[in-house]
Amino acid sequence: MPRWDQLFTDLRVATMRPDLPGYGEIEDGAIAIRDGRIDWIGPRNALPGDGARETREFGGRWVTPALIDCHTHLVFAGDRSAEFEARLEGASYEDIARAGGGILSTVRATRDASAETLFDIALPRIRALAAEGVATVEIKSGYGLDLDTEIRMLEVARRLGATAGVEVRTTLLAAHAVPPEYRGRADDYIDRICEALLPAVAASGLADAVDAYCETIAFDASQVARLFTRARELGLPIKLHADQLSDTGGAALAASFDALSADHLEYTNTAGIEAMAAAGSVAVLLPGAFLTLGETRLPPIEAMRQHGVPIAVASDCNPGTSPICSLRTAMMLASRQFRLTPLECLAGATRHAARALGLDDRGTLEAGKRADLAAWDIRHPRELSYWFGTPQLAELMVGGQTTRP
Repeated sequence: MPRWDQLFTDLRVATMRPDLPGYGEIEDGAIAIRDGRIDWIGPRNALPGDGARETREFGGRWVTPALIDCHTHLVFAGDRSAEFEARLEGASYEDIARAGGGILSTVRATRDASAETLFDIALPRIRALAAEGVATVEIKSGYGLDLDTEIRMLEVARRLGATAGVEVRTTLLAAHAVPPEYRGRADDYIDRICEALLPAVAASGLADAVDAYCETIAFDASQVARLFTRARELGLPIKLHADQLSDTGGAALAASFDALSADHLEYTNTAGIEAMAAAGSVAVLLPGAFLTLGETRLPPIEAMRQHGVPIAVASDCNPGTSPICSLRTAMMLASRQFRLTPLECLAGATRHAARALGLDDRGTLEAGKRADLAAWDIRHPRELSYWFGTPQLAELMVGGQTTRP
């Protein structure tokens, strides 16, 4: 009886293993799959003699771990292109938010949308990510800000993954903004999340993590700490939107709760980076928001490198600050704006992105990992953050099963 379900040969592999130099290349490689996982990987001339039910040659194509988009908000209704226009005419993000625009304008539209409407609107977005080689997508709630809509968003997110053939990891972001009915009563809203929404979501299993927006226009550190304390009591991992517009101490706060990640980080100080390094938290960079908001202050990337903080890259797909449904574009922007190397960009969209989601079964190509593979029509993996707007994906596999094209 054949040992393997599938055997792939005549391929060049970028394993992205951190214990190997560079991209962890195997120039003439083979990958054997059993039960949706990599059972053997290595040079073709070292392949054991066991057979497979299906054998395929890949024509010398490069194969990398499938990409992982570890920070998106892609379930929402409404449109905020008018705010984009207003910012180009001089309005700041804070000005728009304080005038009732920003996140709250999307909240109004999302509350009014049915689950079917939200699903239909979001499906092309997740399919656009899959078409670029993304097999795992994190989707946050946060445009409902009430129990019913937040749960509806999480349910839609899970359904999107099943339909698009990729895995969705869901994050509860109820502390995204103070809802209009709680205006001036942010503490009361945090109480509501802790007493009603968090227990309901934990009991339903709809969320894989809890996030919050720690910023002067959203929630302060003490409010976020109360939320995270309750989330941890319920066994839910932590993520945080931190230090995007000002230094609120968000990175250090996230680290104090052993957060999976702290995201944005443009204004993070050295103490925050040191705290993240000690906690093992991932820094998730979101260059789409940096571009859209016209930011000029770069995240402290050199400090991240010096202290060994893993750096992930994500699309931050959302209607207000990063209308980009493209992880490849985010990789390109990270290289141009933040001066990440192509190797750092690919590591940031594979193994470090997996870590930012608390996943240890993907992100590299090695025995025992899930067979999430992307095959590319490229001459070298560095091209994945060099080109943009050019279709290069030849095939996407999730658990050894072809999803795209």
